Amino acid sequence: NHLAIVIDEFGRVAGLITIEDVLEEIVGEIEDEFDVAEDEGDIFALADSTWRVSGDTPIERINESFGLKLSEEDFDTIGGMIAHAMGHVPKRGETHELDGLRFVVLHTKGGAVKWFKVAPVPGEA
Repeated sequence: NHLAIVIDEFGRVAGLITIEDVLEEIVGEIEDEFDVAEDEGDIFALADSTWRVSGDTPIERINESFGLKLSEEDFDTIGGMIAHAMGHVPKRGETHELDGLRFVVLHTKGGAVKWFKVAPVPGEA
């Protein structure tokens, strides 16, 4: 495998790039046996009319699934948006309400929310 180190305008390391990365920029996506499907997060309906939502679910998918219009400009994932709104990394059991939905933190790992339980806020549904 051939790799190159990418340097930003300040001379700092910005990342690594492979020959496949360069070719994909020229000809489009190249799928091979080493490519792993991109995780788009998960939303599962539960028996009690709530949902289990992965913290890495994209805001766009949250908007589509719940009929919301959350801004996709500042945050990529629902976990990042809620952590920012709370002002700290949420802990298990903490709750945050957003656009008529209540997000309860079920599980965290490595400074990020892995799973939320999501339910309509009573009286706003």
